[in-house]
This record gives sequence, C-alpha cells and structure tokens, in this order.
Amino acid sequence: MTYFEAIFLGALQGATEFLPVSSSGHLAIAQHLLPDFSQPGVFFDVLLHVGTMIAVILYFHRELKKLATAPFSKAEDAPLYRRLLLLLIAGSVPTAIIGLTFKDFFEGLFENIPVVATMLLVTGTLLFVSERLHRGNRKEEELTLRDALLTGLVQGCAIIPGISRSGSTIAAMLLRGIDGETAARFSFLLALPAVFGAAILSLRHLDAVAKEQLPLYLTGAAVAFIVGLLSIHFLMAVVRKRRLIGFAIYCWLAGSLILLFSLF
Repeated sequence: MTYFEAIFLGALQGATEFLPVSSSGHLAIAQHLLPDFSQPGVFFDVLLHVGTMIAVILYFHRELKKLATAPFSKAEDAPLYRRLLLLLIAGSVPTAIIGLTFKDFFEGLFENIPVVATMLLVTGTLLFVSERLHRGNRKEEELTLRDALLTGLVQGCAIIPGISRSGSTIAAMLLRGIDGETAARFSFLLALPAVFGAAILSLRHLDAVAKEQLPLYLTGAAVAFIVGLLSIHFLMAVVRKRRLIGFAIYCWLAGSLILLFSLF
C-alpha cells in the first residue's frame, strides 16, 4: 500500500461512514480495484473506522461527558442521560452477538463484489422507504427499550458490506417514528462500542503488519478522522431536513453500475 492509497481510502471512509451510503461497501469496492492491495484480516479497515469514531467522540463530547457522569450526577438532565446510557448498552448487546457469531462469514463477503453491490441496492431501498413512511418526531426522552434493541439488531446486520450502518440504523429509527436528528445522534453513539470492540478484536493482526506499513495505516486513520468530522456536520444538517432520497438514488445507481460491471 502507498501513501496515496492510504490517504484515498481514509478520505473515502471519512466521507462514507456517516453519509448513509455504506463505507464498508465503498472500501471493499475500492480495495478490489486497487492493484495489489492487501491487509491482514480487516485491520486497516478497522483502523479507518477508529479514525471516524474519534470524530464522533469530538463532535459529541458534551453528550459523552454527560453519559459518563450520569450514574453519579445530580444534574437536572442526569435521569435522561442515565436512561440513554442504559438504552445504548441494551442496543449494543444484539450488535455484539451478531458480530461475534458471524464475524468470519461477513468478512468473507468483502471479496464478493456482486453481494456488496446488491446490498447497496438494499441500503437505497431502506433510505427511500424510511423517508416516505416516516411519521412522528419522538425525541430522546421518548426512546424505548424496543427502539434500542431493534437499532442494535439492525447495526449488527450492517456488518454486511454494502449495508450502510448509519443509513440502516437511522432508517430503522425513522420508521419507528423517531425524529431525524435524534435518530442520527443515537446511531452515532451506538456505533462507538461496536467499532472499538472490533478494534480490540483486530489487534491480533497487528503483528502481521510490516513496521514500514504502520505509518501508512495511521495516515489513513488520520485522514478518515478529518473528513469524517466534516461529514458528521453535513449529515446532521441533512437529517434535520429529512432529505435522504438523494442518498437512496446514489446507492441505487452505484449498486446497479457495480453489479453490471462485476457480472459482465
């Protein structure tokens, strides 16, 4: 891998992690097209995800501080954040079960470009349906255990490359009648334990990375962080206006073109 490839893939990850178009799908396709690209397991991909999750930590640092101190705080909003913390923990359970059970199977799909393309079509359909059928504007204080478990289940299934994690979880919450901004915020916060859990599991591949390649890996993660921070700002503005149809059309076009290319 070269610095150009590391920067390109980092920017791609940063741009697509939060926009509902599947970062894993785009990475799988880009890596397939890059000559001689290789990585131990999905270690490089996980590092890129860590970079974008650091962007989440920076963007939502106030919320995360309140979540961390909620169990001991006597502030007026402490009960809300204690409840939100419990919902995030509950939502992480189905994600962890699916991820640990099917991890090797899902990783194998990264090489199957027709599957990735098909899942992009699925992502586009989820976005389209959620925008058309969204009713209600429930806020964080109205989230339920069922909301959290369903979102965690959807996030677990989004390990499949081509299924957008942010897109599918936000779509699921919109269909549950949850406000777009609330859905996006919960989706991003719920991703943190999943990504850092995957990072810990991927540390076993660290010894397989050549020492001269480590700066390239870290460069990619740094670029993913910077671009990801800009993408969060953009998506939060989009979900406030409930304008997901453009991303649905993009996923349909990208999925269709890649599927045709891979088959013919």
